[in-house]
Order: sequence, then C-alpha cells, then structure tokens
Amino acid sequence: MSDPRAETFGRQRPGGALSSGLVTGTGVPPQAPPPDDPPQPPPPDGPRRRRRQILIFSGVAGAVLAIGVTVILVLALSGTASPFGEKVAAPTDVRPPLAQACPAPTGSPDAAPTQAPPSLPPATGARTVDQEAGISYKAYPAPWVTWNEVWRAGTLEVPYKVGQHFVTEQYSGGLYHASILSAAVPAADNDAVTLNLECVGRQVAADVRAEYYPQPNTLDRIRDELTTLGGRPAYVSEFRLHFRAPGLMATDELSAVAIIDVGKPTAAVLYVSIPGTHKQYDYVVDDVLKSVRPL
Repeated sequence: MSDPRAETFGRQRPGGALSSGLVTGTGVPPQAPPPDDPPQPPPPDGPRRRRRQILIFSGVAGAVLAIGVTVILVLALSGTASPFGEKVAAPTDVRPPLAQACPAPTGSPDAAPTQAPPSLPPATGARTVDQEAGISYKAYPAPWVTWNEVWRAGTLEVPYKVGQHFVTEQYSGGLYHASILSAAVPAADNDAVTLNLECVGRQVAADVRAEYYPQPNTLDRIRDELTTLGGRPAYVSEFRLHFRAPGLMATDELSAVAIIDVGKPTAAVLYVSIPGTHKQYDYVVDDVLKSVRPL
C-alpha cells in the first residue's frame, strides 16, 4: 500500500506542453512473509520403539551375564568359596570334652558288669555324701579330714570338691596330700542313656596322671576293668606311679580312678591317692571303692 502523505507535482516533458501525472513518494517496499518452519519428522511408530527397547534390555542383560561369568571363573580358579575370601566355618561342637572324646556306645560293652549283684550290704558308719555326683562312700577318722577346696586342674577340669584328705608332707612344690575325692563330670549328650565308661575312665585317669603328679612318671597297672560299684555300672583303673621331684620324700603313690554311671549325663568320679610314704593307708583304696553307693 502507498504512503498517504505522498506529494503531487507537475513535470514538463521536453519539447512538449505541460502535462501532469501522479507521482508517489518512495516508501518501504512490502516485505515477503517468513518461510514456514520445516516439517518435523514423524515420531517412531510402536514396533520401532519396541525394537529399540528390546535392543537396550538385551545389551544390559548381556553385560550382567558377562560380569557374572567372569566372577564365577575368578572364584573357581582361585579356589575361594566366598567372594570376600572367607570360608564358611564348620558348626561348633558344644558337647562336653568327655562326650566329644568318648561317644556313647551303641550297646552294653559287657553284659556281666552291668548286672547288679543280688543284694548289697547296707551302708553303715560315717559317710561322705556327694549330692552333685550322686554317690556316697565311707568316711575315715583322723588323720583324714574334710576336703574344703576345689581342684580343677587338667584339660578336663574335673571339679574335685567333695571328700577327705590329709597332708603327708610339705616341699618346695607345696603341700602333698593323701586324698579321697569325688566329682561329677559331664560325660554324655543330654539325650544319651549310656556312657562309654571305659573311654571316660581312661581319659580321667590320664588327666590325673598328667596334672597331679611330678613329671615324668612311670606307671604300674594293677587294675583296669569294667565292673560294678554299689550296683551301678562302673570302670576302675588302679595303678602305682613312680616319680621323683626335688625335695619330695614320696617317690611313688598308689592311686585309683573310678567312673560310676549314676543314670545321668554326668558321671560320678571317685579319685583315691595314697603316697608311698604312708603305705599303711593303702587298704583305703579298695575299701572305699567297695563302699560306694548311689544316692
């Protein structure tokens, strides 16, 4: 469109009469409209989108599988059962030491010792009663006195805390005793009905020999058998030990260890020791064993 303020004036043609015409002033030429935006590509259709997703998922799954196979190969070649290098620990055996060392027998080791005698003579006179062990036995007059300590030496830690004793001598190693001591020791699983008496007895006897006598020592075996004490199945080990220790007058000792099945997972232990300096009391070993009665 033209500018409404344009001027009009006459112009004479050369050699001719005056003529007139309309002349418009020069204005801004009309601008062409901007071109339209280029058309956008059409969005991918459904099948193409699914194919792209499948390709992505397949790539991720392949990478995870490759990592897993690599880890398995590394563990297999290194011999490690755990990715952190730790091996699974075996279950801890919580049974008592004697139950671990002496599993319960599948049957009676000998029918004869497990049969109670027809009758037992009544227990008379002074008695030592060990409620925890489940037995009683003969008590002796002076020089024997009541035991008032707890001995728990050895790997089995049998707690000898009931009985009698007297001191036979004192030397650089301490006091030396004659003793009649009893204890209860866990010797079977809670659900066991029988004890491996022979195995338990030998373990306890070896523990006594290693912990309560000078080392080294030698042993003369006197008795080693399954029997009955007080009508209950038992194992008895009787022996004489020979040894030497600086300042100790005794060079030998008569000892016995008895294990009595009192019908519980704990076995009753009776330990008797008479130093060679006091052999007049050797009779006590067999005498006290014969006097055992279950409670």
